[in-house]
Amino acid sequence: MKPKCGKMIPSDNCSWRFDVFELPLKEFNWHYHTEYEICLTLNSEGSKHIGDHVSYYNQADLVLLGPNLPHSWQAKPINNEKNLIIYVAQIPAIWLDNLVRLNPELAVLAKMLTLSLRGIEYSPTTTKQSLILFKAMVSAEPIERYILLLQLLTLMANDRNYQVLSSSFFTFSNKTDISVDKLDNVITYIYQHYTDVIRADDLALIAHMSTNHFHRFFKQRTEKTLNQFITQLRIGKACKLLINTNTLISAICDQCGFNNASNFNRHFLMVKGITPTEFRESIKNPSPL
Repeated sequence: MKPKCGKMIPSDNCSWRFDVFELPLKEFNWHYHTEYEICLTLNSEGSKHIGDHVSYYNQADLVLLGPNLPHSWQAKPINNEKNLIIYVAQIPAIWLDNLVRLNPELAVLAKMLTLSLRGIEYSPTTTKQSLILFKAMVSAEPIERYILLLQLLTLMANDRNYQVLSSSFFTFSNKTDISVDKLDNVITYIYQHYTDVIRADDLALIAHMSTNHFHRFFKQRTEKTLNQFITQLRIGKACKLLINTNTLISAICDQCGFNNASNFNRHFLMVKGITPTEFRESIKNPSPL
């Protein structure tokens, strides 16, 4: 599925956009935009898709997304009596990049903005503190909101327990590079056939490379071996089924391309740190913010 390009409309009398959404459900909407985006999601559980990263979450979630990084959430409220809440700040890349370049005081943000091209998830402590700033933005005047945005960016930049989400493949935006097209074709094939047996020889033919060259090329561009990439994709798909359906785990094993339950359990434990049964149980008993 190709991501759709989103369009940002700035808030009144502002250079950037601030918004708050209350939704009964967050449907999957694979998209990207040319702005930086800060997204705080509350009372929400489900899956988030950032570049080639797929993970389950069931607590307050704060992320920073760089320009042109495909992303989406698929989630429902933890407390069904209330809507899920999403605070969003979208900041034009040229505007923010120039602020950092022209103001030495903002140099602390430079590394974070570079890493945001792969998506950054922040620690629970930073997430809780960000909510205070987001709530203050709701009733703030444009200049006050601008100051609060700088405070929020500083808070995030000082977090030492952040996690980078997507592989470096999604930082490539130059579509005139023929190697990007080759990797696009390979990734598309893997996503279309992840339930089948996928052979490196076949992917090498798609990329017009020898098999040995393909293995090096794939590892260099995705920071994962082919087997690691396919396993992570299959586990991500399994998480979606565990979250959104009551399908038997043995059936999910087959639907996600694993040849037996033992193999599925072993790989799931290796990637997620818990078994599929424990993962599904955690959905029923989410951790509070």
